[in-house]
Amino acid sequence: MAVNPESFPENRRNRPRRMPTMRKPLAGAGSPHMRTLIEHAKLELVPMKSLDRAIDELLPNSKISMTCSPAKSIDDTLDETAKLVAAGHTVIPHISARMVQTPAHLSEIVARIHEIGTREIFVVGGDADPPGCFFDALQFLDAFLGLDPNVDHIGFPAYPDTHPFISLDALHEALHTKQAMILDSDRTAHASTQMCFSADQIRTWLTAERAAGLTIPVHLGIPGVIDKTKLMTMGVRLGVGTSLRYLSKNRKAIGKMMTQRAFQPDQLLRPLADDLIELGIDGIHLYTFNQVAATEAWRQRILG
Repeated sequence: MAVNPESFPENRRNRPRRMPTMRKPLAGAGSPHMRTLIEHAKLELVPMKSLDRAIDELLPNSKISMTCSPAKSIDDTLDETAKLVAAGHTVIPHISARMVQTPAHLSEIVARIHEIGTREIFVVGGDADPPGCFFDALQFLDAFLGLDPNVDHIGFPAYPDTHPFISLDALHEALHTKQAMILDSDRTAHASTQMCFSADQIRTWLTAERAAGLTIPVHLGIPGVIDKTKLMTMGVRLGVGTSLRYLSKNRKAIGKMMTQRAFQPDQLLRPLADDLIELGIDGIHLYTFNQVAATEAWRQRILG
């Protein structure tokens, strides 16, 4: 099912701009759509020890996705969000449903989001065990949307590469239920893919979900420029076992990774470049693991 990116509200506001010619070609990157995706990519940061260094490496007016760390709290995420917003960045805080302790805590989170002034959040189920007052993101969204928060847009994750604890049927149902809940509340939404190293798997999964009624924009989640050892370690922690098995079976892919010191986003963007518009991929979410400088250097090289 073809999806026209011009139908998405944010695309009508941010039509592709003409960019200078890049020095090193990336297949498809000369197209206005690809260049716009790279230019406006979100950089995911994690509130951990390396965060201060990562913030120092940010370019002015960056677009940041600030995660929730299992070792910290939602309040810590919102504190870092407030600092970055005050510094002139656009920041989307993650809210981990299972880390919300009580209904009163939820009200405090809503008030804090309003105080910071951000009108977009990213909702994840999270791994907190035991959970607080919400078992998953669906329960959280039901309560959150009922409070009529001052939020216009809500993002949430999608899983082309399965999930270590949730069945494929449950993931499919949750994806479409979240879409319906958010759109029915007169808000806009997007789904952002979790790390997947197989372009074929992303293409097959998204084609099937489009055919099943997924209409919202999808943002492609891609590792930034990151040391391959750290990427593999973080990949296991994030539960992308299927994708790692794909790498182990695909000699060409694993050979390319092992001969390079770091993963390059090109490795996923190149094989998907001709399908981005057809699949309705309307954004790029770069998992930096706080290695911002290397990822920004790649992005600026591509944009020329």
